[in-house]
Amino acid sequence: MTHSTPEAGKEPAATGPAVTGQEATVPVPTAAGGGPVSHAIFRLARLHRMLAGQLLRRIGLHPGQELVMMHLWELGPQRQTDLVRLLDSDAATMTRTVRRLEQAGFVRRSPSPTDKRATIIEPTVASQALRREVERIWSQLEDVSTAGLSGDERAAALRTLERLEGNLVQAATDSAGAGETER
Repeated sequence: MTHSTPEAGKEPAATGPAVTGQEATVPVPTAAGGGPVSHAIFRLARLHRMLAGQLLRRIGLHPGQELVMMHLWELGPQRQTDLVRLLDSDAATMTRTVRRLEQAGFVRRSPSPTDKRATIIEPTVASQALRREVERIWSQLEDVSTAGLSGDERAAALRTLERLEGNLVQAATDSAGAGETER
């Protein structure tokens, strides 16, 4: 987050203030100099997913599978298409995720009684023990991610992240709408 990799004989280009005096784990390439926040988001998301993967692997899950389970535990049985929409996923990814969760014994698939095209996904009894572990892991991720931040700083970080997400959702919506008018 602090400096890009210097070219031979040149001083490093500053791309933002150091946070708590720590250097970025990945140097910011010169080409990304116009997007230091975007580069920081990329690095942060990559590291968060990596740590989540390490923690989830211990309980037999891969990143993303716990989110499917969270929705199923909270909402009960869902059509697979509804899970795709809830998680802003795609059908192929969700099919693979559900298949793996089913093979692990955490969900059960069945045809919808009202729509022959739909598949209902429901959490199994075996997945209920997993719920406590997933909740513990998410608390651990939160603690590690926000270590050293005060309550006010955590709240400010959350507001900032929500605003960034809103900006990107709006840009994606605008882009999709522009693509529709060009056709």
